[in-house]
Amino acid sequence: MATVEKDSVSGQNTTGHEWDGIKELNTPLPKWWVYVFWATVIWAIGYWVMMPAWPTLNGYTAGYLGYSSRGTLDAELVAQKKGRSAWLSKIEASDVAAIEKDKDLLRYAMAGGKIAFNENCAACHGVGGVGAYGFPTLADDEWLWGGTLADIEQTIKYGVRNANANSRQSEMPKFGADGLLKPEQISAVSDYVLSLASKAPAKGSAGETVYAENCAACHADDGAGMAAVGAPALNNQIWLYKGTKDAIVAQVTKPKHGAMPAWSERLDASTVKMLAVYVHNLGGGK
Repeated sequence: MATVEKDSVSGQNTTGHEWDGIKELNTPLPKWWVYVFWATVIWAIGYWVMMPAWPTLNGYTAGYLGYSSRGTLDAELVAQKKGRSAWLSKIEASDVAAIEKDKDLLRYAMAGGKIAFNENCAACHGVGGVGAYGFPTLADDEWLWGGTLADIEQTIKYGVRNANANSRQSEMPKFGADGLLKPEQISAVSDYVLSLASKAPAKGSAGETVYAENCAACHADDGAGMAAVGAPALNNQIWLYKGTKDAIVAQVTKPKHGAMPAWSERLDASTVKMLAVYVHNLGGGK
C-alpha cells in the first residue's frame, strides 16, 4: 500500500508513488484553471442545448435557437433576389439594343455580365475575353459569327455545334483525310493562305487555284471570311489554331471544330442579355 507523506522541501503531500527515490507530489490544480475548466463544460452543455450539435438518423438536433447557416444563406439570397428583381425585370423586358441605350441599365448589365462571364465563359475565352488556343478572342473586332449585339446574343443563346436545334452549325471538309485534295495541293494552298495573311497574295500560284476552287466559297476570294457560315478571315494574323505552315496543313487535312454550349439552356434570359451586352462592350463589338 502506498504511503502518503509530506515532502520536506516543498511542504506538499506526496501521492505515495516513488521511483528510484523520486517521490511524486500531489499538487492540486490552480483554482483559476479548475474554474475555467468547469466554465467550458457548462458552455459546451449550453451550446449543445441551444445550437445544432448532434447527428441523428434523420438529420441532426436543431437546438433551442433553431440556427442554420444554410437557412441564413437562403434568407440572404432571397433578400438579394428581391433587391435585384426590379433591375432584372427591366432587363428581361428590354431588348439588348435598348439596354445599351439606357445608361443605368447598361451600367447594371455590364456589372452583371462581367460576373456571369467570369463564372461561365472565362474558362475558355479568358478573363476579359482575351481568348486562348482554339477559343476566339472576344475583345477585338474579328468575329466568326458576327459581332453585332443581335449576333452575339444569338451565339450565346444557342451556342455553336451542339444539340440545340437553333445552334450555329458549320463544318469544314476534311480535305486531306477524305482524299479531296492531294498532299501537294494542301501544301500549296497552305502557302497561299500564309500569303493572304501577310497581305501579299501569291497571285498566279498553284495554291491560288486550289483556294479558288475549294476555299473561296466560304472564306471569300480575298480571305475576308464569311460570318454567315462561321468561316474565319484568313487575310490577317489572327489564328484559332496557330498560323504556321504545319498548323494550316493540319487544319486543311483534318480540321478541328470547336463547340459552345447553348447558354439559354443553363442561364435565364436576363443573364444572357447581360452577357451579350458585356461581350459587345469588351472592345470589339460592331
